[in-house]
Amino acid sequence: METEYADVVDHDVTTITCVCGNTVSKDGLIQANSQGIPVHIDGESPVPAGLAPWPDDEDVYTLCPSCGRVYRDAVIEETGTAPVAFRVDVTGGPVAEAIRVHWDVDTAG
Repeated sequence: METEYADVVDHDVTTITCVCGNTVSKDGLIQANSQGIPVHIDGESPVPAGLAPWPDDEDVYTLCPSCGRVYRDAVIEETGTAPVAFRVDVTGGPVAEAIRVHWDVDTAG
């Protein structure tokens, strides 16, 4: 299977245009852990149920909540390319629930 690549400007993960066409400013992209579970960014408050804590090793990924493609931030920052690391199911299960929690927390703050 051929590796898919998102478009990215320079080495900046905030400029990803997912293979599906989603961007930070369109439907949003979410920071996630190595399993594709959205992470809790605020280190001052407890991690809400459903979200993962910020990775101790700082190994952060970017999840496209529209299609489930996941990109490894370290690869983007080092190489300036954005290969799809893996895909997750965003239609049900723990990732879908974590995406819902992420947006609920994000809009409440």
